[in-house]
Amino acid sequence: MKRIIVIGGLSAGPSAAAKARREDEQAEIILFEKGANISYATCGMPYAFSGVIESRDKLMVVKPELLQNRFNIDVRLNEEIVKIDTEAKLVFSNDKSYKYDKLVFATGARSIVPPIDNIKLANNWSTCRSMPDFDKITKLGLTSESKHITIIGAGLIGVEVAENLREAGKKVTLIEGSSHVLNMWQQKFGNFAGHVLEAEGIEVLTETLVSKFDIDTHGNILAIETKNGKRIPTDFVILSTGIKPNTDLLLAEGAESIANGALKVNEYMETSIKDVYAAGDNISLKNLQTNTYDYFPLGTHSNKAGRAAGANAVDGNTISFKGAYKTAIVKVFDYTLARTGMNPTALNEKGIAFKTVLTVAGATPGYYPGQKDLITEIYYDAKTEEILGAELFGEIGVDKRVDVLSTAIYAKLKISDLSQLDLAYAPPFSPAKDPIVVTSFVAQNIINGKSEQISVEALDDFMDKNASNDYLLLDVRTADEYVKGTIPGALNYPLDAIRNHVDSIKNQNKEVIVFCQKGLRGYLTELILRNNGIKPVKNVAGGFKIWEMYSDNIEIPKPLKS
Repeated sequence: MKRIIVIGGLSAGPSAAAKARREDEQAEIILFEKGANISYATCGMPYAFSGVIESRDKLMVVKPELLQNRFNIDVRLNEEIVKIDTEAKLVFSNDKSYKYDKLVFATGARSIVPPIDNIKLANNWSTCRSMPDFDKITKLGLTSESKHITIIGAGLIGVEVAENLREAGKKVTLIEGSSHVLNMWQQKFGNFAGHVLEAEGIEVLTETLVSKFDIDTHGNILAIETKNGKRIPTDFVILSTGIKPNTDLLLAEGAESIANGALKVNEYMETSIKDVYAAGDNISLKNLQTNTYDYFPLGTHSNKAGRAAGANAVDGNTISFKGAYKTAIVKVFDYTLARTGMNPTALNEKGIAFKTVLTVAGATPGYYPGQKDLITEIYYDAKTEEILGAELFGEIGVDKRVDVLSTAIYAKLKISDLSQLDLAYAPPFSPAKDPIVVTSFVAQNIINGKSEQISVEALDDFMDKNASNDYLLLDVRTADEYVKGTIPGALNYPLDAIRNHVDSIKNQNKEVIVFCQKGLRGYLTELILRNNGIKPVKNVAGGFKIWEMYSDNIEIPKPLKS
């Protein structure tokens, strides 16, 4: 009888064990978990703090009894594997050893705890990754005595925790060491999310590092101190500063890994050690875009990798999981931020020439109640036009569109292919021209030389480097829109009267940059000027809406009569 040993009981381990049983009724399958719980939803923990998820019990996805009774798996709770001998094919707990034929290593990752002064003496702080963490936070952080909570680290979990603690009525400070929250996204989109957090009453501090916990004689944190000298009184601290794969046992056996210790596995989840498979947050998968090993610590990958590892451990290499390319999504109060593939930061690091197209379009038709804007930015290869990545922000339909774009990346579609997709349409769900289709149309106009966008980042840089009298910046919105605020130095030439100014604009012989509220009127102005022989003309991508979300550099002008 074949013996399969699975180490780790969070998500990948139970997935592997259950799949192994489905593939082989006769195999002996033993699952070891060092803690008291298996298969709980760590990603759901933030939503239990606010009561969206009603109870701790709801976080328990699979109970040990189910694996034991339904799948005939020998589940060993509270038994930690402390050593592995891959030559002898043995695993060791504190007082026993077990022989295996195949091993599935699914030990996950642990939270990184930064070297903050007094952290080892302090009591009222926690990471947010395990059920013991959850229990500590609910016992100490969510009490009526804890009125203010500080969260260190503004990645996915940090932002979700901040939102839900705010929903629970707590005062919240969110601290991030980099230039913006959610730094998986480029700064512009991170700033969009940061503005929402601040609007909801969360204090957001970026480019800030915590140096010390100010504690009393009982080890209670009274305040945190930052390296720039700021002191923030607080009642509880939650750390969300990253994770480190739990791979020491196999690294000691010579397993290959990437720099952070995550184990290299092939598409069948085999490690570099014979008969040892791995899955979960402790592995490194291939990035399907770069063909290099990368790190993707998300539940979706853990489950798929666990399923493949379990099947292959009992049945040979029959199921593959080829890799991933950093699709992610996060809720930020009423908004959603999503991404897939490579963004400009990654593309520049790889030296890949790319172009960008950004649109602001309704997620549903204007005539249907409750229309909300969807901001879509797509990055595509400058030569082949293949879609390389995308970032999105909005209140409605973000999840649908990012999954379309993720699929397009997997299929290696070109930006022009998006306009040919047969996407579902009905007024409650989409306009007749879906935002993805609109973005493709705009990109085709750019590729065909009919239009040229300038991003708000590039415009900001351009304005810093050029004197205002060297170019024309035209706000083509109505006078009523213009007087409420515009980009500094802009002249108001409303679209419907722009033809009255063609000769004047042409005679100035300057580069022209136009913008409206969201981009469409700017594009129409661009066409009028181009067709009257005025070049170069650029349209600000996303118009004043994106500028206003990106920058606080707003001018309140007097209107120019048309």
